[in-house]
Amino acid sequence: MTVVASMTISRYDGARAVRGFLKMGSDRAALARVSGLRFVRLLGTGRGSDLSLGADLRRWARFAVWEDEAAFHAFEATEWRARERRGASETCTLLLRPLRWRGTWSGRNPFGTPPFADAHDGPLAVLTRGTIKPRLARAFWASVPSSQAGLHDQPGLVASLGVGEAPLLYQATFSVWRDAASVRDFAYKQGGHREAITRTRELGWYAEEMFARFAVSDVVGTLNGRDLAFLCYNSGPGRNAVAREQREESPGTTGQDAS
Repeated sequence: MTVVASMTISRYDGARAVRGFLKMGSDRAALARVSGLRFVRLLGTGRGSDLSLGADLRRWARFAVWEDEAAFHAFEATEWRARERRGASETCTLLLRPLRWRGTWSGRNPFGTPPFADAHDGPLAVLTRGTIKPRLARAFWASVPSSQAGLHDQPGLVASLGVGEAPLLYQATFSVWRDAASVRDFAYKQGGHREAITRTRELGWYAEEMFARFAVSDVVGTLNGRDLAFLCYNSGPGRNAVAREQREESPGTTGQDAS
């Protein structure tokens, strides 16, 4: 059995904003009854395209792990999902195949046993999630701006955003890249991020952490008005336009190894 994952990001503008906020509480009961859903987390998002202390109360995300691709597609075909799509101002779902991971999320390994090989020639997504130790929270957030420096100048970046289960301590980043070389260039050639990796190992920011890399199998919908599928598979100027347009004043990264 090969598990797959999905990330759904939805925006609720104007009068729809209250609906999006309330779904964070009401969706748990509905999702608990979904066949083939082995792990799910409902996530708030930061402002712009980075991890930040400020929350975007119009945009919400859902990360899920499925028993197989058939279970994912069956859920996507339900009337519940159709209502959710109609109720959002904008929504985007990425189907992800886990390639490489380590660590736990809420004490669980959602993906099972890692595969023997993680080679993939195509777009990738990277998820880093950590539970920040309370006594190190101030130092962690102070380190965020430098660790994120240069991210949005990376030509291979398609999109990024900060997500979290709760403010301050339960945080994650999710990013989409055109290929593995783009991920490596940012992880090891960008000084601020390289230093953040070192500090993470030396200081032990996290009580718990998880890193996961995924192959992007499919993309449906738009993020910030842009077609992510087109940006993933087409080179040239502007392929990281989603991340640049989302960038506001909010810096961030979890400082985990993106390799």
